[in-house]
This record gives sequence, C-alpha cells and structure tokens, in this order.
Amino acid sequence: MSLTNKIKITATAALFGVAALVGCQKMERPALGNYVKDANPPGGPLKFYTAFDGSDVDSIRANFALSNPLKFITGGVSGKAVQGERGKAIKYGSANDFKRATSFTIAWWMKQTPHADGPEFLFGMADKDYWANSSLFLLIEDKGQSTTSLATTKLYLMDQWFEFTGANRMTGNILNGNWHHVAIAYDQTTSKLTYYVDGAALTGLASSLTDVKNGANPRGALNLANGGNFIVGGWNKHVGLDGPTDSWINTYSGAMDQFRLYAKALTASEITALYNSKL
Repeated sequence: MSLTNKIKITATAALFGVAALVGCQKMERPALGNYVKDANPPGGPLKFYTAFDGSDVDSIRANFALSNPLKFITGGVSGKAVQGERGKAIKYGSANDFKRATSFTIAWWMKQTPHADGPEFLFGMADKDYWANSSLFLLIEDKGQSTTSLATTKLYLMDQWFEFTGANRMTGNILNGNWHHVAIAYDQTTSKLTYYVDGAALTGLASSLTDVKNGANPRGALNLANGGNFIVGGWNKHVGLDGPTDSWINTYSGAMDQFRLYAKALTASEITALYNSKL
C-alpha cells in the first residue's frame, strides 16, 4: 500500500471517530434533575383532574374528553372554567382507575343560582341500562326548593341516597352566583361521608346524610365497578349513551372549575388547602 493511500485511510478513520464522538455527545441524556416531574405519579391518590382550561388537559396528567360541546369561559376560579348548557355535557371514557377506589374525595368549584326547572346532574359514573345500577352521581336543585343559602342536593352512592332536602338542605350559599368550593369525602374506616363547603366541614348532620350502609351494616370498602363512562355536567342521554331519557333529568347549567377525584378521604386540612389555593 502506498504512503498516500495510508494517509487517506488514517484521515478517514479519524473523521469517523470525530463524528462518532460528536454523535454520542448529542445523544447524552440530561441529568435526572432536568426531567419534568409528575405532580401525580402513578399510584398516587389523585386519580382524575381537569382544570377546564380550554384544552381539558392538565400540564402532565391528561384527561382528554371523548366529547365536550360546552364553552370555556374566562373568569374561572383559577384561569378558565367551563359553562354548562341545557342538553349538553362532557363525556370521558373513564375516570382513570378511580373505579378501584375504596374511599374517595370528590372536589370541584361551582358557580350557580337557583332555578325551578328540575334537578341538574353535576357528575356521574352512570350505568348504561338503569340509573339505579350506577356507582355514583350527584344532582342539585329540585323544582324551586333551593335558595341562595340552602341547596337541595342529592348524592347517589351505589344503592343509597343521601338527600339534603327540606330542613336538611345544604348550607353554604352555594347558589348565590359566586364561586364556591365543594368537596365530598368518604372514609371506608368509618363508613361515613363528610361534606365541605368553601374549605369548612358541614357539622351536625343527620346520620342519614353521613352513614354509608351495606344493608344494615357499615359499608366499609366501596366497590365502584359498575360505573361506566364518567360524565361531567349531565347524564347518559346528554352524551349519546344508553340509559333513561326521562324529561326530568337535566344538565347542569352553571359554571364549573377544577374538578378532582381522589382515591382516599382527604383530611380537613387538605381540603382547606385546596380551597385556599383555588385548586
């Protein structure tokens, strides 16, 4: 081999070495501290969260709606909010793995006024065949019984109703046209529900509003497996799913913001922190 050819081969090999070194340098991964950290890592208690920020997606946790015909509005409690509308609701494929929750907390912000045209469904994990088979839903406002300071509210949990009606209507001025934070927590260790309005627990409630039963016994761990699609602001018929089409089943017409589902009963201080932080 001539000296000229040896020089060419050596030079070519050197160029490949430099290219390989540069390529490896470009492929180096960033230090661990440079990765974005998920505020809700897998297995954490927060199972579902939507900020209603206009894209229906939190910065990391993505809860994409299968359909959302509602309008996003400015002036939410934290950024944008969603405005309810007659005959329209948001459909999610699921509430992630919230179905596995044996205790729970549901927390949201709402802005609504009284009206007299029947019950409005705020959210639900509804069975496709019959409402009584559903795992969970909440309705509010029943034929003019509610006022700005007392709200007729009915929670359905598995096979049991918890009804804030008549003298037991829910307090907290939640229908006075301002933003209010509402949370409902169930603790399997006590088999009791606790309700919060604007960060404070409602006290002095009848056992019919707090004690969750399985027949005559305390319920203990829940089984929410019957829940189908997760619906915010309405019922099955409003999002094209099978189920009852009764005319009294209305959609929620108020505004809503910062909707969260936890697979544990949050403490009073944790719920107060959500309220104070507008979360």
